[in-house]
Amino acid sequence: MAYSQIRLKILPSVRCFFDKMVQIKLEGLAPHKRVELRSRLVDDRGIVFKASAQYKADGAGQVDVCRAPSLGGSYTGVEPMGLFWALSPETPHNKLLKKNVLSPVRVEIEAWSGETGEVLASETNEREFMTEGMKRIPVKEGRIRGVLFIPPGNGPFPAIVDLYTFGGRLSEVRASLLANQGFVVLALAYLGYQDLPKTPEYLDMEYFEEAVTYLRGCSEVKGPGVGVISISHSGALALSMASFLPGISATVFINGCIANCLIPLHYKDIVVPPLPFNTDEVEIIDSTLLDIRYCMADSTLEENRPCMPPIERATGHFLFAASEDDHNWRSVFYVNQAAEILRSHGKESFEVVTYPNAGHFLEVPNMPFCPSSVHGAIGMAVTFGGEAKAHSEAQLDLWERVLNFFKRHLNKSSH
Repeated sequence: MAYSQIRLKILPSVRCFFDKMVQIKLEGLAPHKRVELRSRLVDDRGIVFKASAQYKADGAGQVDVCRAPSLGGSYTGVEPMGLFWALSPETPHNKLLKKNVLSPVRVEIEAWSGETGEVLASETNEREFMTEGMKRIPVKEGRIRGVLFIPPGNGPFPAIVDLYTFGGRLSEVRASLLANQGFVVLALAYLGYQDLPKTPEYLDMEYFEEAVTYLRGCSEVKGPGVGVISISHSGALALSMASFLPGISATVFINGCIANCLIPLHYKDIVVPPLPFNTDEVEIIDSTLLDIRYCMADSTLEENRPCMPPIERATGHFLFAASEDDHNWRSVFYVNQAAEILRSHGKESFEVVTYPNAGHFLEVPNMPFCPSSVHGAIGMAVTFGGEAKAHSEAQLDLWERVLNFFKRHLNKSSH
């Protein structure tokens, strides 16, 4: 049959925002023909990510990925976005890197004949980050280093400080997608970015205070309170901001440790030491992979109390999210401990959500699952746990919760 009749469609459009779903349809096939759909992208480091799934056309010669089950490949069953979340790096232990959010992530989709192995049709999905009219402003103000995103429109808008991971330096992905939802977002670097030291002797809470002051001073920002979102190492920094700084109304804590980690934290005359780290607890999985889940000392012990930011002093609300199969550290244990501390001080201004079979890097929707990568603090590949499908579902659920949480707590005046 003529391949020219075969169409691969990405609906509603080949362009969409990164966090949105698309519908992939194949038309013009022979009835019940077997095809393989393949997805491919190249990230900012040049790492190639691929996924594939096998389908069988219906009687009308169509495959609708939103309705038809994958019969094999990177995933099975009906998974409308499987070709995206199942994307896996050709070079192991790599996480998808997107540095420049001014350009889209391009995912090439190809349909291959199950019989002949020929390409029948192809199309590229351009997954964008910034809505039209959004401002992206690099910030180098006093000590502050980061990027500010301002939504289009008159504002003023509620504002969020976005903190990333220890090894991540600065990530604009989540910040830009949050700004699409009507928030002014400051993606704030705190290590190894531009002229910020990579291995500082200590972190300075005044730096974060300066960032909050800067954000609240922007004419587009509606105060008085601001939000903070964190993941992994920055979790304890977010809790410290909520504990020490006034006007933090809403804090999102994703797969973090509730004690300070790795680097001492100073604020005025207070020093929050890092929780001790026990290398004897590192488990070697195979020649290339470590499991560091149990390396942090017990945060419930009296001797480690000084490592904990005093979250009972916080006046804002918390959303604690933890993956049950996080292998970076014991995330569920930490969020439960945080909840216990707040409850014991008569506080109910928090919610806890945990995700079965999800791994460490809970990111924005449709971000490819990252089972392992080189750890920023250790310099070797570690396992992050999780299972791709469950992890992808957790990312979708958490994103909705984060948006609702910030809309609820930043759109009213803070206490």
